[in-house]
Amino acid sequence: MSQNDLEPRHLETLDRDLARLSSLEQATAYVGRSNVGLGIAFVFILIVAAATGLMLGDANNTVIVVIAAAFGAYMALNIGANDVANNMGPAVGANAMSMGFAIVVAAIFESAGALIAGGDVVSTIAKGIISPETMANSSMFIAAMLAALLASALWVNLATWIGAPVSTTHAVVGGVMGAGIAAAGFATVNWAKMGAIAASWVISPLLGGLIAAAFLWFIKSRIIYREDKIAAARTWVPVLVGIMGGAFASYLAVKGLKKLVKIDLSQALMIGVAVAILIWLVMIPIIRKQSQGLENRNKSLKILFSIPLIVSAALLSFAHGANDVANAVGPLAAIVQASTSGDFTHAVSIPFWVMIIGAFGISFGLFLFGPKLIRMVGSQITKLNPMRAYCVALSAAITVIVASWLGLPVSSTHIAIGGVFGVGFFREWDTERRMRKTKTITPDAPRIGADERRRRKLVRRSHFMTIIAAWVITVPAAATLSGVLFILINRMVG
Repeated sequence: MSQNDLEPRHLETLDRDLARLSSLEQATAYVGRSNVGLGIAFVFILIVAAATGLMLGDANNTVIVVIAAAFGAYMALNIGANDVANNMGPAVGANAMSMGFAIVVAAIFESAGALIAGGDVVSTIAKGIISPETMANSSMFIAAMLAALLASALWVNLATWIGAPVSTTHAVVGGVMGAGIAAAGFATVNWAKMGAIAASWVISPLLGGLIAAAFLWFIKSRIIYREDKIAAARTWVPVLVGIMGGAFASYLAVKGLKKLVKIDLSQALMIGVAVAILIWLVMIPIIRKQSQGLENRNKSLKILFSIPLIVSAALLSFAHGANDVANAVGPLAAIVQASTSGDFTHAVSIPFWVMIIGAFGISFGLFLFGPKLIRMVGSQITKLNPMRAYCVALSAAITVIVASWLGLPVSSTHIAIGGVFGVGFFREWDTERRMRKTKTITPDAPRIGADERRRRKLVRRSHFMTIIAAWVITVPAAATLSGVLFILINRMVG
């Protein structure tokens, strides 16, 4: 192995000193922007509440629906601040996109996903978490949904503040469960469904991490560690881009286009294979032309992965908008249906105006508060470049497909963060392996002490522990908070 194949030690130093505020002036400016953001967010919530009141006029339970709309807007802002970072963080951290460009792309594609392919009919409450028939009346049901919506929004807000990307869907599930238990006891909860969700806490990040690490290993062994990197890239980059295109075609067919076209998993896979072959053939001459004149070094390879990474981030945002937004505003839709018709036991169809609240709220939340979590995911967990970020994005699409095939519930947030952890821990293992190999070849090389090994960790352990802890307690924390809020709200509504 040549010396050029080993990553320079100064890059490891950069890995240890990631994205810190460098001066008091920067910190002061950040606080100032945050205060302005809070003001704009508050105005947005007031506008949503006022518009809802004007739209409903003198309809029954107008005040309740207006309050619910305000809670829904607050939840949507928190989705934009937290969840969207998982899609855009790797691309920004890899310097394939600027922060401003990423926010614009995410806002457009999240909104498009929510408004075009989102809003399909969902089961009564959060995909069957509780049985609405156990509720005494519609007032109790409305109080439970208000509590669930506010509790989940508060928890995601807290997670964003401490810098932990969490699953907003899990927060909603916890909120619904807690309010349901407070309203009708433990028997109202579908514990089999809750068990599957708990299993997804482990399944999602492990699958995402393993798949991302596997693709990074493939890229390193087939391209980066080759003598002629450019020639290897001309062979394998079209294949990798084709795999990514096919995976996303299947991903969108399975998860993002349910409202427009009914497609089962086998059909989605066939679509993915066809798209993969087409993109592979198209990319062969494009990569050959793009690689002309590039130097035979790792930095040149990053150029070839940048555009596919941008496209993947946009597609992930579209699919996220089509799916997770509907889950998050589901309680608001349930409140609207129960308030206007009195029906709270049948499937909930999400009104278009509710989806608009979700879409615009996500865009505002992303613009005002998203950069914090985007930086966390993109650069503060581990150092990402376009190749590593590509592996994270690809693992997100493939993991959802595998999970759908196996019938396992997974979290897109956990998958994406698991992918980031996966590439980071793989780099640690691979760096350690190559150092041992170098030591074997050159026995006289100086030994590395335990302190030096700790300094060379390529994944921030503090962030790792914070995120894992936030994942584990999201459902019980949101449930506890929701139960307390239900008791308070039910007394006021009753």
